[in-house]
Amino acid sequence: MTTEERFERIEHVTAGLVEDRRKDRDEYRQLWRDTQRQLNEITAKLADLTLKVADTNDAVARLADETRGSIDRLAKESRAADQALHDRIQALVSAIGQTLPRP
Repeated sequence: MTTEERFERIEHVTAGLVEDRRKDRDEYRQLWRDTQRQLNEITAKLADLTLKVADTNDAVARLADETRGSIDRLAKESRAADQALHDRIQALVSAIGQTLPRP
């Protein structure tokens, strides 16, 4: 093999290495862009999810307040009904006591 043939072979191998490197670089850039796009999509979805969780927390807090208010109202109504029943029973017992003959 002559010197000229060796140089041509080296140039050919070097050109192949350069082309491979260029292809790798293009592939890495595409992977980088895809990764950045996916990260941006995930960030947007996470932001949406964060807003939905905050809305859910607000709804739960509102429902808890409403439930607490309903429980308080029902407890007051129950105590009033118990007192009314107690008063009726007392009146009935008193009326029965008055109608019974005394020995």
